[in-house]
Amino acid sequence: MRRTKIVATIGPASDDPETLARMVEAGMDVARLNFAHGTREEKARTAARIHTAADRAGRQVAILQDLPGPKLRIGPLHEDVVELKAGDSLTLVCGSEEPGDASRVSVPWEGLASAAASGAAGEELYLADGSVRLRIEAVREAECEIDVAVEVGGSIASRQGLNIPGELDELPAVPEEDIELIRFGESIGVDLVALSFVRRPEDVDEVRRHTRSPLIAKIEKPQAVDNVEGIIRASDCVMVARGDLGIELRIEDVPMVQKRVLALAGKLARPSITATQMLEAMIVSSRPTRAEVTDVANAILDGTDALMLSQETAVGNHPVGAVAMMASIAERTEREAPYEDWNENRVRRITSMDDNPGDPAYTVAYNACAAARQLDLSALIIPTLSGRSARLVSAHRPEVPIYALSPGRETVRRCSLMWGVQGARMKRHEVTEELIADAVARVVELGWVRRGSWVGVTAGLPSGRPGTTSLFQVQEA
Repeated sequence: MRRTKIVATIGPASDDPETLARMVEAGMDVARLNFAHGTREEKARTAARIHTAADRAGRQVAILQDLPGPKLRIGPLHEDVVELKAGDSLTLVCGSEEPGDASRVSVPWEGLASAAASGAAGEELYLADGSVRLRIEAVREAECEIDVAVEVGGSIASRQGLNIPGELDELPAVPEEDIELIRFGESIGVDLVALSFVRRPEDVDEVRRHTRSPLIAKIEKPQAVDNVEGIIRASDCVMVARGDLGIELRIEDVPMVQKRVLALAGKLARPSITATQMLEAMIVSSRPTRAEVTDVANAILDGTDALMLSQETAVGNHPVGAVAMMASIAERTEREAPYEDWNENRVRRITSMDDNPGDPAYTVAYNACAAARQLDLSALIIPTLSGRSARLVSAHRPEVPIYALSPGRETVRRCSLMWGVQGARMKRHEVTEELIADAVARVVELGWVRRGSWVGVTAGLPSGRPGTTSLFQVQEA
């Protein structure tokens, strides 16, 4: 049983029903919809297809809504794609969305000119995920125009992201458009929401005022790295978004940031996702490079809960093959991962966290994992309303399967992001004894546990109320 989860981005190469069904069968656990591209109508259609594909395969697949965030983008281009050459001169027209060309490109944010004039934007700007580098030569703040020289050329496309190293406090932390997209996402059944370009914990807190969906903070700004512990505590999950992070930071710093974020997420019992360019060669090739395979394996050995495919499945030639390859690498690497050592060490760290004094759910998670080791249990069964108990047990990396059972379809799907957790629905119970008995019967019915094997079950008093997990019971299935 593979325990590391796979997040796959859905795009033009993968949004047809047949390909989605094959990706689910290949191992996709979470389908990512990038709301920086495409229309709402397209996203609604794709979400419906994902749900249908998952139901037909009998698997739980969560939908992750990735919000654009306060990211700067250039406006449209007349030819949609323009080639910039080193040594060319280019004018950025701020506060405009007029179609551009190789000499003039619009940028919708009017404040960029004043930020550049004050020096807040720095001297360099980047397009095309950092492959095109521009250097500011002159700022005409009154005309809202910036003259730049192309230092490193390449192709740019309409609505492409514009990276500006520096602290731009003028940009809104949570654009109103993101709040509107959250409401739309809820209407089409998304399960998780990823926040782009988070800079501080307050950015997460602001979004939480508008939704009850679990929030994933993407670490892709230097300010986020500086505030990472507070951001993780404020979030339900964290993503190491290495693409923009590698532009905003020195690229040689990214591996150490990844290790630090994954370790901290494990300590704080938050699921983690490692993202960007993991199997990028598979955009065009049927096989990844050896370096990419090593990168995926190292992320697992660093302790990531999930791995994310971006362009590989969104626009690549082998979306199903990329998912299958990721699953294969994960299964092989997990055989060598030191989960037994992590289990003991993480138990000590998580249960001694100073921000959860006296929380019985942490103690129950500790005892569940200790019992699984000492009694050689076949599985840990976690009835849950919110998914929190499953998350805490998952964070300890037990060596036995974790089965999360919930009456809520959304809760079951959200568990698809948690390391080692497999979810299914069960009816709601008001009596704890009935809850435990039905949970054990359900996993036997599903064929997950053999009758007669010994399992551990968590429960709460009173039953049927989220956040009350306080009991652990060992019994025969």
